[in-house]
This record gives sequence, structure tokens and C-alpha cells, in this order.
Amino acid sequence: MSPTKWIEITNAVGIFTKTGAGGGTFAHQDIAFEFASWVSSEFKLYLFLEFQRLKEDEQKRFSLVWNLQRTLSKINYHIHTDAIKEHIIPNIVTKEQIAYTYASEADLLNVALFGKTAVQWRDENSGSKGNIRDYATLEQLVVLSNMESINALLIRQELPQGERLVQLNSVAITQMRSLVDNRNLKQLK
Repeated sequence: MSPTKWIEITNAVGIFTKTGAGGGTFAHQDIAFEFASWVSSEFKLYLFLEFQRLKEDEQKRFSLVWNLQRTLSKINYHIHTDAIKEHIIPNIVTKEQIAYTYASEADLLNVALFGKTAVQWRDENSGSKGNIRDYATLEQLVVLSNMESINALLIRQELPQGERLVQLNSVAITQMRSLVDNRNLKQLK
């Protein structure tokens, strides 16, 4: 059966024929791919391999952006811990007290952004490796990075932890709303 006859009989959409100079059978690319895959197993294999390559490339690009933001968050954490060291930790304390203070401040950020402490997340995700921040979205990492700097500033202003939590939670909500629908951030994904 000729393509023209098949198109007429089936009322096909997405495919048409053109006669004369420059004529031929033309189809939507999805139809053309399917036809070429049916005609040539070699083409079908090429199509599968190319699709897999593109998906891997897409994943690598997303992974690079995520890793960059995670790294920035870790760098900002030093700004945060320096403020803790300079303004919260007294001169004479044990190593355990120092560790507790840093963990308490890290959890302040976790609660403000994620709504839970690291221990709560670990209890809920006992089979997962890493921590709550390793599973954060790109948007959450951007906000976390910003919050670390803001909390460092609030610590230097000697605001109590409870007041800082309220302000940081407000920042997290505002920034997440801005970032969730941000076209530029979606393009990075």
C-alpha cells in the first residue's frame, strides 16, 4: 500500500505526501523515528543509545549544579561556625559542649528550613546514607547557604536563638517561595 493510500484510508495525522519536485512522504519526527526503528534495527539501537547518552548528560549537568551549591553551602557553614565560635561559645568549655553548641546551631537552620532536626530526619530515614542536607533540593541548598550567612549576622548581633529561629524560618519560607517557580533555577535542572 502506498503512503498516500494509507493516509487516505486511515485519516492519518502527522504524516503527508507531496508530489512533484521536492516531493516525498513527510511525517512528524515521532512517526519518522518509529518507522525508521521498524525498518532498521541498527537505527533503533542508535536511537536507544543516544537517548541514554542524553539522559546521562542531563544527570551530570544537574549533579554538577547540585554539587556546586552543596559546596557553597559547606563554605558558608564556615562563616556560620566562626560566628558561633566568636559569639556563643564561652572561653572555658569542654569539647562535648562545643560540639553540642555547633550541632544546636546547625539544627536551628535545619528546623527553620526543613522543619526537623538532623536526628529526627535520621530516625525517619534510617536506611539512607548521609544527612538531611545531602538529600536537599537545589532550592533548599540555595536557601540554606543564604541562611547560614544571615544566622552568622544575627549571632554577631547577639540575638537569642529563639528569635533567630523565627527570623530564619521567615527567610526560608520567603526564599523558597521565590525559588520554587524561578525559571532560571529550573533551567539549571
